[in-house]
This record gives sequence, C-alpha cells and structure tokens, in this order.
Amino acid sequence: METIKNIIIGFGKGGKTLAKFLAQKGEEVLVIEKSNKMYGGTCINIACLPSKRLIIEAANGVSYVDAVNGKNEMTAQLREKNYHMLADEKTVTVLDGEAHFIADHEIEVKLSNGKKVQYKGDRIFINTGAVPVMLPIPGLKESKYILDSTQAMDEKKMPKNLTIIGAGYIGLEFASMFAKYGSKVTVLDHNKEFLAREDEDISNAVRKDMEDAGIKFELGADIEKISDETSDAKVTYEVNGKRKTINADRILVATGRKPNTENLGLENTAIETTDCGAIKVDDFLRTTVDNVWAIGDVKGGLQFTYISLDDFRIIKDQLFGTGARMVSDRKVVPYSVFISPALSQVGLNEKQANKLGKEYKLFKLPVTAIPKAKVAKDNRGLFKALVDPETEKILGATLYGIESYELINMISLAMKAHLSYTVLRDQIYTHPTMSEAFNDLFK
Repeated sequence: METIKNIIIGFGKGGKTLAKFLAQKGEEVLVIEKSNKMYGGTCINIACLPSKRLIIEAANGVSYVDAVNGKNEMTAQLREKNYHMLADEKTVTVLDGEAHFIADHEIEVKLSNGKKVQYKGDRIFINTGAVPVMLPIPGLKESKYILDSTQAMDEKKMPKNLTIIGAGYIGLEFASMFAKYGSKVTVLDHNKEFLAREDEDISNAVRKDMEDAGIKFELGADIEKISDETSDAKVTYEVNGKRKTINADRILVATGRKPNTENLGLENTAIETTDCGAIKVDDFLRTTVDNVWAIGDVKGGLQFTYISLDDFRIIKDQLFGTGARMVSDRKVVPYSVFISPALSQVGLNEKQANKLGKEYKLFKLPVTAIPKAKVAKDNRGLFKALVDPETEKILGATLYGIESYELINMISLAMKAHLSYTVLRDQIYTHPTMSEAFNDLFK
C-alpha cells in the first residue's frame, strides 16, 4: 500500500486551496474527487456561482435557455481552470474515484473502471461537502417531476408551474429567480412563520415584495403525498385543517443540505460524527483521529464557501504558522440571500438582541431615502443596524435592498475591527452609491 504525505478527499474550496498551498511548500498531495464534473467544488459547479449567474441573467432579461447555456459555459471554464490549478503542480495528483476509509489512515478508492486502489495517508483532510436533504414524503422519491437544488440549475426547460417545498433561503432564491424568468411559483413550508429568524418588519417586507412578484406562499403546510399524473405531478397538502392540492410540472425540494458522510466508511475508523452525520471536530478542525481533519460543510455548521476557505486558514496556521487561529475566533460572519432585492445580515438583529437581553440603539433607514436606489429604479427595502449604547460598537445589521451583499461586508469589517459606528457614519463616500447610505443610517 502506497503511503502519501497528504490525502485530500474532495475538490472543494478549502481542500483545493490547501492542496495548492501544500504543493507550493513542496509536499506530496493526492486529491480524490468522485466526479470530474465537480472539479473546484460545490460552489463553482452546482451552487453559489451558477445560481447567482442565473439570478443575474434573470434580472437582465436574458431568456431562460440562453441563461442556462451561459451558466454551463461558465462552469465548464471554471472546472478546467481549477483542474489545472492543481494537476499542473508537480507534487499534486488528482484522482477521479470514490474514496472511503478502511482504517483510520487508510483509504480505498473505487475508480470509474471498477478498479480499486488503496493508499495510506500521513495526513488526511475530509472535504466532501454536503448533499440535499430529501424528506420522507410518500411519492416524492418516485416522482419524475422532482428536482433538488442541484438539478434545478440544469433544467433545460423552464417550468411553467413550479412548486417549491421549503421557504428557507435556498427555496426563496429559487422562487425569486424562476418567477423572474416567468414561472408561476408556489412555495410550501411546514413552518407557519415566514423567515422566523428575521425581524418582523424585514420578513414582512420580503414577503410583500415576493408576493408582488407573483410568488404564492402556503405556510403551515403539511404535505401528505405527491402523485404523478400524465404531464405533471399533484401535491396534496393540508393547511389549518383544510386539504388542498396543487399541480406542478416541476417540484423543487429545497429543504436544506446535510453533511456528505454516508458512504465514507467512517464506521471503519475512530472518527466520530454527530446525530446528523456531521464529522465532529475541535476548535482546530481536528477529528477524533490524530492527523485527520474535516473541512467545510462535512463538519456541519454554517454552509458557506467562505467558511470553507477560512477552514483552510486554520489548518494552514497549524501546519506552518503559530497554531493560534481557531474556529471560535469566527464571531462575525455575514451572509446574503440573493432574492430580489438581496437580504444580507451580520451579527444580531432585534429579535436576537431582545432574546439575549442586550441593550442597543436602533438605527433604521428606508431604501427609498438612498439616492442611488432612485437612480437604479429600485426603492424596495429597509436597512437596520444595532449599536451598543455604551461602547458605540456595532452589534449587528440587517440590510434588505439592492447591493446589500456588498455593503454587509463593510459592516462586518467594522465589527471585526471593533470600530465605532461613527467611522461608517462620518466616512466620505463616492456619490451616488449605496454605501453612502451609512451617512444617513447611523445619524
């Protein structure tokens, strides 16, 4: 059995960045990827980048077919670039195959031709990502009209009637996108409260804007079954004791993603997992086996590509730095939901601050008050920020409006640097831009 210095299972953001870094240090690296369609990881192939490309094309009025073709060209180019980024390194081998553990530091890889090869790794990094969750709804798995979030972006024909199961962030992004392309969209969700994590004024504004775009919501819906018919599927569900049905030519299941550990053979090792299948790690991303780490979505927690990149930084610091960088250092992590307009958040909102008994000063600004929004012809939205009244430090912000996915990073940086909110308030910004909203938001 051949021994390799570094084995990385999965070609995701954290894994590929680590592989490149180790190669530049002259170390031997074996990167194992199940599919050559996934070079570069989830983000560039089936998630962040392709979905945002389709969302932008919808906003620009590009036809659905042209948008999908353009998206496919983009992802193919990115795959090629990412492959050569590693394969062209002298000390890196990229191997197509499905890997599973046969012992703590031993891997067996099943190649596409059926052949099996085995390797022993001095260090092993698990970077297998996450997979869509499929609910145990009668008829769901059997239906030929079902899509998961991955398949939805490869759908060549735009659905006329789309039913989305799940009103979480992924479901809302797809609802917003397909409605822009012209689909009649209905969103079903078991929860009775829309965007329960957000403040009520924000969730109400988001729902109104989405409903104005033609999207229908059925909240508190318990789905009983899915039945295929001649040219579509019928969804039977119950709301407030009333049984209802809806027909759709496509049903998108957007009920979240779970760590991809099912076929890793972890039962052959001392690597422990949580009840949801996530690999248990400590503050340094170390598993319960020495010299085996978990990177990205496979370890549970926040499922963002930028978290996976930061995981790389933590491991890099252990191997070649001071070893001081830790997961628990990540206290300020922003996120954005690419609906229309975008919803972005970092830190605490009012609901969370009140629950914690935290005192705060609230700042609010309707997007209609921002000159750039008028120029862009999109006045929808509301900006909110919470500030500690004693220290003047920002506790959190929720920005619902155009370009909020850029602005939230400024708030995040100010929080990370422990700056007073007055720094953003008194900054000189170019005009007209959305960033100058901070002059008025923090008045």
